Amino acid sequence: MSVAHPVVAITGSSGAGTTSVTRTIQHIFRREEIRACVIEGDSFHRYDRDEMKRATAEADREGNHHFCHFSPEANLLVDLEDLFRTYGETGSGRVRKYLHNDEEARPYGQPSGTFTPWEDVPAGTDMLFYEGLHGAVVSDQVDIARHADLLVGVVPIINLEWIQKAHRDKSERGYSTEAVMDTILRRMPDYVSTICPQFSRTHVNFQRVPTVDTSDPFIARFIPTADESFVVIRFANPRGIDFPYLLSMLHDSFMSRPNIIVVPGGKMELAMQLIFTPLLLRLVERSRRAVAS
Repeated sequence: MSVAHPVVAITGSSGAGTTSVTRTIQHIFRREEIRACVIEGDSFHRYDRDEMKRATAEADREGNHHFCHFSPEANLLVDLEDLFRTYGETGSGRVRKYLHNDEEARPYGQPSGTFTPWEDVPAGTDMLFYEGLHGAVVSDQVDIARHADLLVGVVPIINLEWIQKAHRDKSERGYSTEAVMDTILRRMPDYVSTICPQFSRTHVNFQRVPTVDTSDPFIARFIPTADESFVVIRFANPRGIDFPYLLSMLHDSFMSRPNIIVVPGGKMELAMQLIFTPLLLRLVERSRRAVAS
């Protein structure tokens, strides 16, 4: 953790909705003129797309049918921790991009599914912002969570997460239902051992809970809409959170526990704006005072 160079991390599994949360926070960055270095967790995968296919096939031959992007060994977690620590100490570090598709790859003259070369974090940023799978991992080798000033978990209930993943993978990537199920089963051991424990270390968790039947996520024709869900927002430390203000601004919300507020799904973005804007501004104010002194 650092006063002068804060680190903010959004963590959640594929299909959880971390990208939507990131989009909301980036709106805050633009509105409040916060200069953030944005890092995607995919850029710290160990293998590019073709290498991952070969590594997965090799793992299968060796009897490891659970090797996947959730797996610590498929990622550069030591390098990720080093980035968090180095940025916190100096405001710098080494980063790269993963090029997901041809549109992203075209400006770099590289094929999609590859990484750009490593480069230095741009000078003069107010904070490092990470969104990915492993922002709060703690293991025998790394303790990434301890370097973050603000950790946010995005955790829809599991059936909803699977529905969102299935719809994304089938519509955007052309996967069959069977292929999506195979991916989920392959990832399950690392989901339990690597992804889930992170949410006990986060400062704030957002969990979307649908109010419609999601009993069989693999036959769901539609993703439950925001109006068909509630969002459970849990604060690890509620001290300093103005719950009466939040309840007054987020109509039809209620407290379910002293550190939990439940809001209608359609109010999720507004809730994030109300919660994160003062938290981020506080980090930036402390950072700029520390740098000035």
